[in-house]
Amino acid sequence: MTGEPVCLTLVLARSLRDELFDFISEQSDLVSGFTASEAAGHGPEVRLRTSAELVKGHADEILVRTILERQNAKRLLERLKSAFAGTRLMYWITPVAEFGVIDHDNP
Repeated sequence: MTGEPVCLTLVLARSLRDELFDFISEQSDLVSGFTASEAAGHGPEVRLRTSAELVKGHADEILVRTILERQNAKRLLERLKSAFAGTRLMYWITPVAEFGVIDHDNP
C-alpha cells in the first residue's frame, strides 16, 4: 500500500449481505479483502424491518471493514452509492496509523 491507508466501514441490513459481499468481491481493482461481522443496529435512524426486529428492538445488520488507500475508498464509495441507492447503507472512513500482517515469513 503506497497511499494513505484508511478503514472503510460499511453497515447494511443483513438481508443484503450476499449482495454486498458479491459486490465488494467484484471490486478487486480497489479492494483486496474485507472482514465482516453481524451487528445489531440501534437508534432513531435505524429501521426495524421485520416483526422479529421489532420484538428484539434492534435491526439485524452486517458490518464490513476493509483497509485500502483513501483514494480507493472514495472510488468504492461512488460505486456503492450507485449500486446500493435507497438501501440506507451507512459508512464511515477512519485513518489507519499502521497496517500489516504478522506471519511466519514476516515476524
